Amino acid sequence: MASFLTYTTLFSLFSTFSITIPAAFSQQFAEEIATMRLEKVSHLHFYFHDILSGKNPTATQIAGPKKGRFGMTMMVDDALTEGPEPSSKLLGRAQGLYALSAQQEPALLMVMNFAFMEGKYNGSSISVLGRNPVMHAVREMPIVGGSGLFRYARGYALAHTVWFDGKTGDAIVEYNVSVLHF
Repeated sequence: MASFLTYTTLFSLFSTFSITIPAAFSQQFAEEIATMRLEKVSHLHFYFHDILSGKNPTATQIAGPKKGRFGMTMMVDDALTEGPEPSSKLLGRAQGLYALSAQQEPALLMVMNFAFMEGKYNGSSISVLGRNPVMHAVREMPIVGGSGLFRYARGYALAHTVWFDGKTGDAIVEYNVSVLHF
């Protein structure tokens, strides 16, 4: 009988212990605490340099179809600069990939982080995930997250191609980004 009570007590103790562990992992905050943080809006302006040619390309093909271009996938580590000139001040890097994802028109699936290395945003990044119909004068893509000062980010990026070389595929794209974050 004593061993039955010991096992029952131990079972109850361990059952209670295992139930209380997840509570420390996930906590609900009072509404007053959640609303005390003020959301900010940041407007960013920079130029994206996608270089496929030359001795040091910043974009390279990692997958593609046997014929045609649909499905071609590029990995990038492109410069983000203050001005459209390649020698302009480096603000960060666009790191990720894009793929030709439409058969009827040139449109890309963009999966990319804009990692900033300059000023107050140094060490912070925003994440873009969306459709980029490259032949449109202005394209809108969603900001779906971020890190550092852009934690909990959401917003949109407007892209406008300012220069494109049809022979090499090199391009310079102007970005205007509006980001909501805490």
